[in-house]
Amino acid sequence: MNEQELMEAAAAAIVAADEEKAVDLARQALELGLDPVKVINLGYSEGMKQVGDLFERGQVFLPEVIIASEAMVAAVDILEEGLPEAEKEKTAGIAVLGTIEGDVHDIGKGIVATLLRVYGFEVHDLGRDVPLDDFVAKVKETGAHIVGSSALMTTTMVGQRTLEQKLKDAGLRDKVKTMVGGAVVTQHWADKIGADGYAEDAQEAVQKAIEIAETMRG
Repeated sequence: MNEQELMEAAAAAIVAADEEKAVDLARQALELGLDPVKVINLGYSEGMKQVGDLFERGQVFLPEVIIASEAMVAAVDILEEGLPEAEKEKTAGIAVLGTIEGDVHDIGKGIVATLLRVYGFEVHDLGRDVPLDDFVAKVKETGAHIVGSSALMTTTMVGQRTLEQKLKDAGLRDKVKTMVGGAVVTQHWADKIGADGYAEDAQEAVQKAIEIAETMRG
């Protein structure tokens, strides 16, 4: 199996929610000496993106999505073993992530959390339907550099603006950078509410998070 075939098979294993196959392919990737980060980005993450698209179209349901996510996490755990020790020990930054209260969609956010961990971030994923005060409390607890919130409905995206205010009220806004994303979120919305960053997809979110963390570390 060549590199391209393995990437395609990895994506297919996630779509099929086949954890055993996903883990086996991760081990094969390490045996072949492939770049673990590349395999995650172009293989497993691509599969999760396809699962997300199927879910949005009503062709798969939440239990299948959860099983697919678990398969990806298991595969990523294997691939992380192939990262150089220096990469494993290096912390790029601390990020708090969650889907805004009232919104139960978290596929995209889950992919972002996984990729951030791969790139060396300490990630605190609060899950979905997260009360805004929980974001604030976790930022206080962890000293996070970044807080990322996701919203996939117009009725919940207003919570991202409220979160900006809550962070200000808690005296944290000048200590943490905010990123927003989700299907209904735009750059215009991010600018309007005063967020520091907006990302259209998981890969862009990771790149922007890396850039933000680097500026905060000086």
